[in-house]
Amino acid sequence: MNRNDFVPIILGSDENAYGNVRLIHETYQVRPLLLCTRLLIPTMHSNLFDLIRIDGFDQEDVFPGALLSILEKHAAPNKKLIVIPCSDYYAGMLSRHYDKFKGLIANHFISGALLDTLDTKDKFYELCERFGLDYPKTVVCGPHEREGALERMDFQFPIVVKPENSNAYEYLHCHFEGKKKVFFFDNREDYLTMVRNMNTSDYNGKLILQEFIPGGDSAMRVINSYSDDNGQVKMMCLGQPVLEEYAPKTLGNYAAIISRSDMDIYEKVKAFLEKIGYVGFSNIDMKFDCRTGKYMMFEINPRLGRSSLFVRAAGLNMLEALINQVVYGKDDDVVYSKATALWTNVPRTVLKRYVTDPALSAEINRLYGQKKVIRSLWYNKDLNLKRMLSVTRYAYGHIKNYRRYYFDKGQASFAELQELGE
Repeated sequence: MNRNDFVPIILGSDENAYGNVRLIHETYQVRPLLLCTRLLIPTMHSNLFDLIRIDGFDQEDVFPGALLSILEKHAAPNKKLIVIPCSDYYAGMLSRHYDKFKGLIANHFISGALLDTLDTKDKFYELCERFGLDYPKTVVCGPHEREGALERMDFQFPIVVKPENSNAYEYLHCHFEGKKKVFFFDNREDYLTMVRNMNTSDYNGKLILQEFIPGGDSAMRVINSYSDDNGQVKMMCLGQPVLEEYAPKTLGNYAAIISRSDMDIYEKVKAFLEKIGYVGFSNIDMKFDCRTGKYMMFEINPRLGRSSLFVRAAGLNMLEALINQVVYGKDDDVVYSKATALWTNVPRTVLKRYVTDPALSAEINRLYGQKKVIRSLWYNKDLNLKRMLSVTRYAYGHIKNYRRYYFDKGQASFAELQELGE
């Protein structure tokens, strides 16, 4: 194995991007290229990558040409170019424009046609229906159907309302009063107020209305997977979020995850991914419904999640699985995570205060005592003074946000939940 055998190229600059940069450094001692429009706090003042800033790189009319230029510049005999997208819109553009990069990028992505069947929640639920995965009762409405959508519900309030893809470029860049990644409503009037505000914006995507699955943050589950170029799953890791984030712009993102193992879920999701011909990284969010004992699928993301270092905490390395295949031609057997470890993006003091389940609190303390904990941004081989100050400020920002926004989803009323994003 030679560190000059490949060039890793990271698209993005958030926690996901830094986690991948860190993983590459830990595993290969290689400096990847990091491509983005601007640096975000998680990647600021890092010494682990070579930065290339590109104006408008996250836009459809800029991305293909800009990436092609960089690929051509760094192409060389006996050197593979590995591209890792760290957001849905970068992953989507790679799928849609992959033909332009053929022969230059060593790793593969799902086709544009397959992406079209799962890139929004409503399409993903159609796949779940076809392949026997459970999902919440749902109503999907277009931009001109929002006010009348309540009449089509065959379930009662409380409800959860989401854009079809809260990470899509169109929703990220629209503006209206009370905007959030996810909304909670326990009455018709509050829903209609939000919809009328949304209708003043330029957001033309669909809305997803769903029954609320009872349970707090720890009822969530997430599976990260890697599927090889033949559509065979090679690595899977299950995680139990123990705390989510609560600030309006990040509401619902995972803040801390304990890795778990459940062969029934692994086998069910593996069969689904292989039947649809999935390739590359995937990230599936779900929630355990205590009323039925079933796991309800929420969405699939065609990339590693921003919390994907929970896989590394469990002792697995998904980037290594990819590189072993596409650079070194290895055909390894599927590996399932069986270890228990903690990944966290927030300080321990936040976990102590806001993880209220006694058993989970005790487990977190035990994992800290056993040194089975990874913090995404606190990497001891990348702690110059400026970065230490930046990461410390970022950590204190989390403490402030929890003080302002936190509610226990398992106990709070929906009126309180709705206040989370105000």
